[in-house]
Amino acid sequence: MTWISDATTRHLRQVADRPDLGVTKYELLEEIGRGGMGTVYRARDRELERDVAIKVTSLPGARDEERLRGEARVLASLEHPGIVAVHESGRLPDNRAYYVMSLVAGDRLDDRLRAVPALPDRLRLFDRICDIVAFAHARGVVHRDLKPANIMVGAFGDVRVLDWGLARRRYTVQGVVTAGGSGTEGYMAPEQAAGRPDERSDVYSLGVLLRELVADQRGAAPRRVRPLDSIVGRATAHDPNQRYADVTALAADVRRFLDGGRVTAHRESAVERAGRLLRVYRTPIALIVGYLVMRVLLLLWR
Repeated sequence: MTWISDATTRHLRQVADRPDLGVTKYELLEEIGRGGMGTVYRARDRELERDVAIKVTSLPGARDEERLRGEARVLASLEHPGIVAVHESGRLPDNRAYYVMSLVAGDRLDDRLRAVPALPDRLRLFDRICDIVAFAHARGVVHRDLKPANIMVGAFGDVRVLDWGLARRRYTVQGVVTAGGSGTEGYMAPEQAAGRPDERSDVYSLGVLLRELVADQRGAAPRRVRPLDSIVGRATAHDPNQRYADVTALAADVRRFLDGGRVTAHRESAVERAGRLLRVYRTPIALIVGYLVMRVLLLLWR
C-alpha cells in the first residue's frame, strides 16, 4: 500500500476544486479566499482586460447555489462605493454556481489600524463604515457579520464592507425565521445568536468594532476616551431596546465626540464639560486671555 502525503492530498483537492472557466470570458489566476459556502478566485477578464473576483460554490447543489445567488442579488441591489459591485452570475460546466464581482485591493481593518495610530483618524474610518451599513439598512438589508476581517481599507482611505453571505433582507430577519448562531462569536448580538436579528444587531457588531478601535487609546487620554466607552456601552447593550435606535444615531454620537460636542450616551461631569469646552474653544479663549494679559500689563506700565 502506498501512502499519500498530506501535501499531495491538499494539492489533489485544490486541483479537483479548481473551477473550469472555459465557457466564460475569464481566465483563472489564483485562489484568494475560502469560506464555508464557496471559494473566491482572482481571474482575468480577457474581453475588458481587467482583474476581477469570482466566487464559486464549493459543491454543486441547490442549497449552496441558492445561498450564493441570494448573496449576489443582495450585492446587486446595493449600489454604493463602499459595497463591491456585482458584474454577472451563472453556472459552470460542473454545475457549480458562480458570480463575478469587482476585485478589492487593500488591508483588513485590524491590519490597517497599525498604520492609523491617531484616534480621530480611526473614528473617521469608523464613520465611513457606519455610512455603508446605514445605506444597506435603508435598502432593507442587515449584514449580520460585521467584523474586522470583513472590512477592507484601500490605499487612499477608501472603505468597503465585504462578505454579505449572511446578509438578509428585513422581511426575512424579523421574527424567528433565521438559524440561531449565524454570525461570528464575539461580534454577534444576543438576539442574533437566538435567531432574531434586526438592524440593531448590526449596531451591536459596530459597537464591538468601536471598542477595538479605541482599545489602545486609553493610556494616553483616559478621560478623553471615557465618552467613547459610553458610546460603546450603549451600542452593545444586551437589550436591543437600550441600544441606539439605528446606525445613523450611533454615527452621529461619534461625530459629536469628534467635533467636541456633547455625547448623548455619556453623563458628563462638570470637570469633563469644562475640559471639553476648553478643547473646542481653545483658540478664542487664548485670544481673550492674551488680550486681558496685555490690558493688565498696560495698566501696570501706566
